[in-house]
Amino acid sequence: MRRHLVFGGAARPEVNRSVSSLACLAFVALLAVAFWAGALWIGQVVVRLSQFGF
Repeated sequence: MRRHLVFGGAARPEVNRSVSSLACLAFVALLAVAFWAGALWIGQVVVRLSQFGF
């Protein structure tokens, strides 16, 4: 089977798998922190608004 150099040949630089995995995990952790920070902020706003009554 022939290999296409454009898609997977020797010209493509090899990416270290461990660095790529760590970058992915760091990105997922950043998304989780941002999600929970937003959830806590929205919860704080709801509690603050509920003190005044709707």
